[in-house]
Amino acid sequence: PVLFMENARRGSIVSRANSIGSTSASSVPNTDDEDSDYHQESCKESYKDQRRRAHTQAEQKRRDAIKKGYNDLQAIVPTCEQQDFSISSQKLSKAIVLQKTIDYIQFLHKEKKKQEEEVSTLRKDVMALKIMKVNYEQIVKAHQDNPNEGKNQISDEVKFNVFQGIMDSLFQSFNASISVTSFQELSACVFSWIEEHCKPQTLRDVVIGVLHKVKSQLY
Repeated sequence: PVLFMENARRGSIVSRANSIGSTSASSVPNTDDEDSDYHQESCKESYKDQRRRAHTQAEQKRRDAIKKGYNDLQAIVPTCEQQDFSISSQKLSKAIVLQKTIDYIQFLHKEKKKQEEEVSTLRKDVMALKIMKVNYEQIVKAHQDNPNEGKNQISDEVKFNVFQGIMDSLFQSFNASISVTSFQELSACVFSWIEEHCKPQTLRDVVIGVLHKVKSQLY
């Protein structure tokens, strides 16, 4: 009986010890699992922060590029540099910058068309001058081939007298009709003088009168 009681007491102590050990083991937190979950959560938040930061940087670059584009337009377009008193603030809005840019581009297109027309006119003039040059070269060559052909022609002195007579007649009417007090009066008088004294019939009468005078002096 004593041995039985001793074994029973020992069994009870071992059973209580196992019970206490299991309870203590169950109450201890699982630190490995929690550390793993915390690490995954921190990585997840860091990835979100990186994406948010990259998006913010991309948006800032886009806004900077747009701002630079508008600044370049204001520097290039002359009308954007002029002070517009109808605008309350000195800074031009994007809409105004775009409208002034469109107006300036349309102006450049008109100027380009005008210059192209002027170039076309100049090319025609050059072509006409080339034709005149060829004709004069042929005349000179014809005189060089026939040097005796011009002996019976009118002398240079007679030609000068005819020219002088015509110019003297025109100068007399010009001096009597033109006022040089101011440029405005000069312009108005010149147009009136041309219309009155430089008409084909008037010039014809002047030339005929000068020719008769020179002829009477020669013969």
